Amino acid sequence: MTINEAQDAVDSWIQQHGVRYFNELTNLAILTEEVGEVARVISRKYGEQSSKDSDQNLDLADELADVLFVVICLANQTGIDLNDALEKNIQKKTSRDHDRHHGNEKLDS
Repeated sequence: MTINEAQDAVDSWIQQHGVRYFNELTNLAILTEEVGEVARVISRKYGEQSSKDSDQNLDLADELADVLFVVICLANQTGIDLNDALEKNIQKKTSRDHDRHHGNEKLDS
């Protein structure tokens, strides 16, 4: 699925099942919740945080997909083409940071 196809799929889902998009502030709050769930999984799976019984069914892929879904909702409702935005963002980072990390001793492994 391309980014544009994902934006279309989310829009179709919203129209068929979600009634309408939540407003942008609500979606920002939902995005914050979803990012917190990603942090929970990572802190338990890759970090030092102990797991609870309720953490057994946490799935990083599913939580990241939840974040992506809400980001796509925000893009759709604000008229942003994420494919175009990502291409421009990668160009910006390439231009700005092309040598930035090569001399970083912290990244030597």
